[in-house]
Amino acid sequence: MSAPKKTEAPEGKMEHFEQVSAEEINKIMAKYDRENAYRTLPRRINFVISIILIAFSLLQLYSTWRIIPSTHMRPIHVAIVVFLAYTFYPVKKGGFHTPRGQRISFAIDMVLAIVSLCVFLYQAVFFDEIVRQSRLNEMQYVLGAIGIVLLLEACRRVVGLPIVCVAIAFLLVGFFGQYMPGFLGNRGFTWTRIVDHLFYTQEGIFGTPIGASSTFIFLFILFGSFLEKTGVGEFFIDFGNAVAGRKRGGPAKVAVLVSALEGTVSGSSVANTVGSGSFTIPMMKRLGYRPEFAAATEAAASTGGQIMPPVMGAAAFLMVDCIGQGITYANIVKAAIIPALLYFVGIWFAVDFEARKHGLVGMKAEDIPKFKRLMVDRGYLILPLVAIIITLSSGFSPSYAALMGIGIACVGSYLPLLAHLLVYVTRGRKSGYASLGEVFRKSPGLRPKDYLQALEGGARSILSVALACGAAGIIAGMITLTGVGAKLSAGLADIAGGNVFLLLFFTMLTSIILGMGVPTTANYLITSTMMAGVVARALNPGVESLTWQMLLPAHLFTFYFGIIADLTPPVALAAMAGAAIAKSDPLKTGVQASKNAIAAFIVPYVFALNPAMLMINASVADIALICVTSLIGMFFIGMAVVGYWQQKLNPLQRILAAAGGLCMVVPGVVTDLIGALICAGVVVWQYADKKRLVAKATVR
Repeated sequence: MSAPKKTEAPEGKMEHFEQVSAEEINKIMAKYDRENAYRTLPRRINFVISIILIAFSLLQLYSTWRIIPSTHMRPIHVAIVVFLAYTFYPVKKGGFHTPRGQRISFAIDMVLAIVSLCVFLYQAVFFDEIVRQSRLNEMQYVLGAIGIVLLLEACRRVVGLPIVCVAIAFLLVGFFGQYMPGFLGNRGFTWTRIVDHLFYTQEGIFGTPIGASSTFIFLFILFGSFLEKTGVGEFFIDFGNAVAGRKRGGPAKVAVLVSALEGTVSGSSVANTVGSGSFTIPMMKRLGYRPEFAAATEAAASTGGQIMPPVMGAAAFLMVDCIGQGITYANIVKAAIIPALLYFVGIWFAVDFEARKHGLVGMKAEDIPKFKRLMVDRGYLILPLVAIIITLSSGFSPSYAALMGIGIACVGSYLPLLAHLLVYVTRGRKSGYASLGEVFRKSPGLRPKDYLQALEGGARSILSVALACGAAGIIAGMITLTGVGAKLSAGLADIAGGNVFLLLFFTMLTSIILGMGVPTTANYLITSTMMAGVVARALNPGVESLTWQMLLPAHLFTFYFGIIADLTPPVALAAMAGAAIAKSDPLKTGVQASKNAIAAFIVPYVFALNPAMLMINASVADIALICVTSLIGMFFIGMAVVGYWQQKLNPLQRILAAAGGLCMVVPGVVTDLIGALICAGVVVWQYADKKRLVAKATVR
């Protein structure tokens, strides 16, 4: 789940394709992924900060074994994160261009960093004393207010303005509640009451979001950092090439596969897009895909990595805490499988139809690694992911699973060394190695510097997530303090006039707006806190106590549309990053990405209205039928979006294909029969048109 660092240009089998330079990659990451827009520190200061980052990761690992109370660990976690944010990120993106301006900016930021450290550590150091007080004193209120402001400014620098604006809006709703119209109205609260609630309880900044960030989210980001050091990213790309490279439109299908795999270890749609897109987008362009389509395919597939089990950008574990009601991790993964597969199948079909339309072929055999050889040489790299899935499915905690994954990633990196040692010991010089030292040089596994870099990288990558979680805590805290959540539910229901579909549409728009430019975990926390209850109540009218089976569709609905914000214009950060690599028009790329990801706009409505797609209260036969009919439905929806199958579809054929596909996706015997009849009609019509064209060509 770690975001890519500033990297070297990709090398290897694809070197004869147009390559994206390391400098271009770094510029794109800095422009579209704020986490990578950090300042370059002087060497000595950078050395000290590196030590702090490594120590931060070690502290987090220590807190897993020797549990530090959450009342202390959460403030410590926020203190270090905010300190690092001011150290790394200037007041404005790109910083000041003159040396003098840079020095002054850095000096001011170091003062803010130290103040932040002191303010948040105060909560941890003096917690027992604060609890014993009957009332906070004036200095404590001021410290709390300063802490809130410093957190929001750090969040603005690292994450972006949208989430900060939402948090400030809710602060204003609380402070000026008596003047607010409609469902935003409340009795209003003094600034001291707001500070007390947000800073000195676990209902605000130090609530559930930061609790998740300071435990299993950090560990999964650290796991991703270690996994990155083992070379799993290159393995995913080679794996995708081996499986799909020679198929029709091969590079685009490789992008779909690689992005689905990368989503298991990355928590950033932009990072996924740039990481694999630097390979796949130039290949797609070289083989004939339009630049907009190449960039859009990579962006859509990379964004889909965040909804792909088992990790789902760590949102799967957060759902367990947020939903409660006895839900387990296995319930969430099981429910998310079919929608995620439909998402990627939809993109796959779009890619295939586009390749048919333009007569695009696959890659050359010499450019593709051999599958069997690849699995023998580097198949061990997926063992950490397998271990995490098994551990979580066995009922262990996410933190334990992440630690297990880190341990196996480290130990597994030495498997080639052990294999080569065995060959050298049994065959001597016939093994191809001149000495034992050569064996160690060629198959070292993780080196000491790799461990240090992984620890440092994990701590760097938590910054955006933790700050966004802190802002999400402010939003959640103000919702609970003002009671706006329940009123928002009633207000939206009134606007929708009791129409469930209209309410879902409003929720979709709200989730997309709230999800703009926000990391996956914070994205889920914000959208679910504000909107999931609204959806759940609307889908289950008259039910007083909602079970997890009723809550899960609502949570997944808001989560899906929050994630899709990375594709939908005008923000569309993943699409913008892909467009920068492809040198394509950003707006056209965003529109095309939304078309490629059409499943993400359809499937959530389906499982919200009929949870059978989530395998909730559904038999094995029902699930099998849903899988088959949904796949057929996505085939025809993809056909309608691209406008081509055996030949170009006329407007009426496209409308019929879309209607038939939608009917097939919606679970239900009646809709399936209607959809099957319409789809069969489109098939017959297409073949009849093709036969007529062939006959006409023969006569000529």
